[in-house]
Amino acid sequence: MPFVITLTSDFGLCDGYVASMKGVILGVSPQATIVDISHLIKPQDIYQAAFVLGTTVRYFPPETVHLVVVDPGVGTERPALIVKTTLGCFITPDNGSLSYVLKPYLVSPLSAKGSVSVRTGFKDEIALEVIKVTKSGFLQSDISNTFHGRDIFAPLAAYLSLGRKPAEFGDEAETIEMLPLSSPQKNADGSLTGHIIHIDNFGNLISDITSADMPQKRDCIVIEVGNEHIKGISNTYAEGKELLACIGSSGYLEIAVKNGSAASLLALKTGDAVKLCDYTQRS
Repeated sequence: MPFVITLTSDFGLCDGYVASMKGVILGVSPQATIVDISHLIKPQDIYQAAFVLGTTVRYFPPETVHLVVVDPGVGTERPALIVKTTLGCFITPDNGSLSYVLKPYLVSPLSAKGSVSVRTGFKDEIALEVIKVTKSGFLQSDISNTFHGRDIFAPLAAYLSLGRKPAEFGDEAETIEMLPLSSPQKNADGSLTGHIIHIDNFGNLISDITSADMPQKRDCIVIEVGNEHIKGISNTYAEGKELLACIGSSGYLEIAVKNGSAASLLALKTGDAVKLCDYTQRS
């Protein structure tokens, strides 16, 4: 039985790009179950695609084929990859779009964008297999330089969903590109400085601070964001009079507004600082 195929792209919903990819997939694998993760990734925003994918894949069966096409380098020499892991099988340009998926398995954190060795850069538990696509027999016969999602990646996803092995499509890759993802930094005064890494459709500001980074006594926490100070951590979006902080469903600290948009209220963007201070021991 064909596996599930997920699609993530920056193609939007106004044009026929997504439908074209689905048509190619169904032409090869008519019984495939296709699930759209998102097609509203900001154009060419690999970081957003990586984050959205990284917070989603854990909820799919490990046999799922994940197709990710946010590809500023379409038509260039950047490789097309098939990446097999214990979490699923991924088809993507080699541009860092799997960074949040693979980050927990890095042997050493990255300080800059670059290539990581497939053999030595990741923990064995991820069971990483990376194939650089070199064989054209499974692809569309006429490949557009501007639409590899339809002509290269979609057919690969379809054939993989039918049980084809990644090694049938090319050769083992020695490296894979990874993005330098931010992590919160401890300050000399005991505070923690993180950064906004994603703004969701509701305008919630999602930071790189996780629940594990926070002290146990959360009523004594003060979050500094923009020019605002938020006391304590709320349990839901409905708590608080207006601006609030909570741990969202993805496990990260979020800044939100009850029935509103924190992004609009604070006029902040990805990369801006979020500072967490613990006043438990202070008078």
